Amino acid sequence: MANEAVATSGRRHHGNRHGRSEEARIAVLQAADDLLVERGFAGLTIEGIAAAAGVAKQTIYRWWPSKTEILFDAYVLDAAEHFTVVDHGDLAADLRDRLRQLSTFLTRPDTNAVFCALAGQAQHEPAVAARFRTDVMDPQRERDRQPFLRARERGQLDSSIDIDIAVDEITAPIYYRTLLTKQSLPVAYTNRLVSDLLDRLS
Repeated sequence: MANEAVATSGRRHHGNRHGRSEEARIAVLQAADDLLVERGFAGLTIEGIAAAAGVAKQTIYRWWPSKTEILFDAYVLDAAEHFTVVDHGDLAADLRDRLRQLSTFLTRPDTNAVFCALAGQAQHEPAVAARFRTDVMDPQRERDRQPFLRARERGQLDSSIDIDIAVDEITAPIYYRTLLTKQSLPVAYTNRLVSDLLDRLS
């Protein structure tokens, strides 16, 4: 997440040192990212976030009911800042670019910590699981589908190929390493995932 707070017009926000509500909101999200990396999910508290962000605890509770909800908003903002659409006009190049973006994002200390914390909470909280699906995985899956859809429009991908299965095949190893084995995701590895998939599809 960008460290620089975003300035927007608005009424002065009482109870904190920030002049505008949006600045305070960004500060809270940044503080949550940083403290999660430093202390882990169990050690992350609303009080700690408020102190690090320089806002009143009541301000946070007015916007978010729990630390999990803060982390969701932090993740969504981080993803919006990180992912870009690049169309190389070639499926292999597009997929290599897409996997590089995904692997870089999921191995950053802050976004890795948030992703793993939310995935963990989703295992035993149905409401968290539902939002993890709609706010984290569904948007990412749509981003991952785009190279295949563009290739199909260009006539580079046969209409009989199931795009959802192809997305599963190419991204599952990345999530496996991110959540379970904690192995690195070098470019050589993600490029190999692309070449192996395209060999199977050809």
